Amino acid sequence: MYARANAVAVVGIRGHQVAVEVHVGRGLPALYLTGLPGAAVQDARERVRPAVENSGLEWPLRRVTVNLSPADLRKEGPGFDLAIAVAVLAATAQVPQDRLAGCALVGELSLRGAIVPTPGILAVADTAARAGLGTVVVPEANAAEAGLIEGVEVVGAPSLVKVVEYLRGQWTAAPPTVPERRWLPADVDFSEVRGQGEARRALEVAAAGGHNVLMVGSPGAGKTMLARRLPTILPAMARDEELEVTRLQSVAGLLGPGVSLVDRRPFRSPHHTISPAGLLGGGSGFIRPGEVSLAHHGVLFLDEVTEFRRDALEGLRQPLEDGRVMVVRAAGAVEFPARFTLVAAANPCPCGFDGDPRRRCRCLPNRVESYRQRLSGPFLDRIDIRLRIPRLSRAELLGSEPAESSSAIRARVEEARERQRRRFRDQQFRCNGDMSGAVARRVAGLTPEAEATLARAVDRYGLTGRGFDRSLKVARTVADLAGSDPVDVPHLLEALSFRGRASPSEGAGAA
Repeated sequence: MYARANAVAVVGIRGHQVAVEVHVGRGLPALYLTGLPGAAVQDARERVRPAVENSGLEWPLRRVTVNLSPADLRKEGPGFDLAIAVAVLAATAQVPQDRLAGCALVGELSLRGAIVPTPGILAVADTAARAGLGTVVVPEANAAEAGLIEGVEVVGAPSLVKVVEYLRGQWTAAPPTVPERRWLPADVDFSEVRGQGEARRALEVAAAGGHNVLMVGSPGAGKTMLARRLPTILPAMARDEELEVTRLQSVAGLLGPGVSLVDRRPFRSPHHTISPAGLLGGGSGFIRPGEVSLAHHGVLFLDEVTEFRRDALEGLRQPLEDGRVMVVRAAGAVEFPARFTLVAAANPCPCGFDGDPRRRCRCLPNRVESYRQRLSGPFLDRIDIRLRIPRLSRAELLGSEPAESSSAIRARVEEARERQRRRFRDQQFRCNGDMSGAVARRVAGLTPEAEATLARAVDRYGLTGRGFDRSLKVARTVADLAGSDPVDVPHLLEALSFRGRASPSEGAGAA
């Protein structure tokens, strides 16, 4: 007795169609799994039979062999339970086999036969649609998530019994409710920030062009407060961006109860003790996305960046340059998207008060030098904007006049982004920060005076090739905020001033 059902294996954030073949034949009662199953799939041997029997269905008292094809693709996760159970029921003529040909089944089974919410359903539904499968059966709690994919019928089932009734034509699932896109007000706002006019302007430029930022200042100067408000001035995500972010959150198992679509840009702030695998992605079995990918289309905030492990920070070079991260393990290589805005914050020295006008630094010179060397030159070369965050004055702390709101800043950011969208309408770039160096030199549009200024700045600042290109990108963003087609001298000078500010590897006097 033979039957076949369709399932989907999620590797990274991509799904791969898997044929679940079942043969029920002679031999002692047992369930055997072949086809490179992972540990969670192997555990299905202990879940599927109790789920079938507790659903009032019959488990064959014979040798049951399950093959997951293709055999060279490693299958991870508990999402194969439902397909295995249904294929066994089809092989024993308890459900019609003809209904399984155009249907994908994914879901974890409890011992009572309930279908448990399973991560990665958005990737599953997308793979089923691309494979030409007209129907996908998923856990009821994941139905709205699967419903985001067009071109496939979604059946959200609460239990194995309902799936059997559906395949027999005795039950019809209610269509999933797809959430509406809406702009939700943030919990924080730039109007709450006192003073820091230069920092506010720099973050506006960063938001408009997708540029990376490093803020250096004494404890309590407002670095974290500024960073947490950067997402509030970023433009709303496009539909494809929402689906990419939702897929990453789904694969990582981070979608909360009742959440099927992520419509707010992510803000990730990992602790400085995070491992390279946690920051970049990895794992011993199922390769999971790291913080750089979970911040895709959003903000990655590294507070106390000098305290992060050196190998973790150096691993950021590829995603900062290419917008992706390649995780290679013995089981294979997985690519994750990682197009984020990096905001890093640091103190100027171990005690935090080097250059502070009110408190004297008590660090030994050798400790200060060692502290400043924790960020390598290649890492700093990928930072577009470097800021010195000063201590707030008494007038700024006691002032009652509210600062400019996030909505007002966001309006200017969206206008600048719209100019960039028109400029890149035939290319893959979304904003100036995504441009390659060759494109940046082609579209910068420097005036002759600005070209002469940039030539002098190359010698003065010792710009590398990458630093040169990044200065052009920031200058282009400043011009876009001003509504200017050419990049003039004031735009370039402002961009160069951002690059010349102090960093932990430079003295405080460079501020």
